Amino acid sequence: MRKSYYAAHVYMIVGVVSGLFYREFTKANDFTGDTQLALMHTHLLALGMLGFLIVLALDKQFQLSGTRLFNAFFWFYNAGIAVTVTMMGVHGCLTVLGDHVPQAVPLTAGLGHILLTVGLILLFVLLGKRLNESVAKPPSEEPEPASTSV
Repeated sequence: MRKSYYAAHVYMIVGVVSGLFYREFTKANDFTGDTQLALMHTHLLALGMLGFLIVLALDKQFQLSGTRLFNAFFWFYNAGIAVTVTMMGVHGCLTVLGDHVPQAVPLTAGLGHILLTVGLILLFVLLGKRLNESVAKPPSEEPEPASTSV
């Protein structure tokens, strides 16, 4: 569970810093148009921080961490966020600077989205297994309260 907490915390910090970078970088370059830099902030906070806070809550409920599927999810998902957001940063900086954006940038961002998708599929497979395990277990047998009939 700690991995999810630390990941959420790191994404919160990087998300806030990316918002600051966007504001200052565009201001320093007198840029007023649309840029991918504006989206980095929300992607890091939504996919990163909020995503891992949700995973943390699910982990607390369903004991997800410590399994091979969870580890695979964790690394695929993090790699997907890293690749996607890095390409957003590259694309955004090139746009602000008025440079040409090579075709490799959106293609690489697409790879990041594929990694994110694989991570999410792994998370849902793990959640499905945990839900099936909880359904297969019979409810704990507690004695029924004694009825007092008059």
